[in-house]
Amino acid sequence: MKLPVKMTINGQTQSHEVEPRLLLVHYIREVVGLTGTHVGCDTSQCGACTILMNGVAVKSCTFFAVQCEDAKITTIEGLAKDGELHPIQQGFWEKHGLQCGFCTPGMILAAWQILDRTPSPTEEQIRHQLEGNLCRCTGYHNIVKAIQWAAENMATAKK
Repeated sequence: MKLPVKMTINGQTQSHEVEPRLLLVHYIREVVGLTGTHVGCDTSQCGACTILMNGVAVKSCTFFAVQCEDAKITTIEGLAKDGELHPIQQGFWEKHGLQCGFCTPGMILAAWQILDRTPSPTEEQIRHQLEGNLCRCTGYHNIVKAIQWAAENMATAKK
């Protein structure tokens, strides 16, 4: 048995029939074809599958696709606009906030949530709010620096 599901991903309406048990992360990757959202653990421990759903950072392995009817979803592919990196993406580039890159899409979308809630976070606030996203390479130092860089540049852009 398949069920219909319709949602907007990165501004594009997506409408498909899917098995009720299909996780949102697999829907995004395998049905829609956006592979920037990574599958790291399927148990919501690592945060590699973090996306924005209706403006909130969530782990897409914790939802079935059919639960997301009419949701507005942003994946890492949807952050850049008109060929320009989002300031958070640019911050990861400028401050070398990645090594292998596997956790990077989830980290960037988690950072979006952090900066949406707290435009000028302290290092401690950033580290605390990233606790649900694991990086096995960097030790987080440059990830924190990248988010601080983005916060500063986003604040300057608003002036």
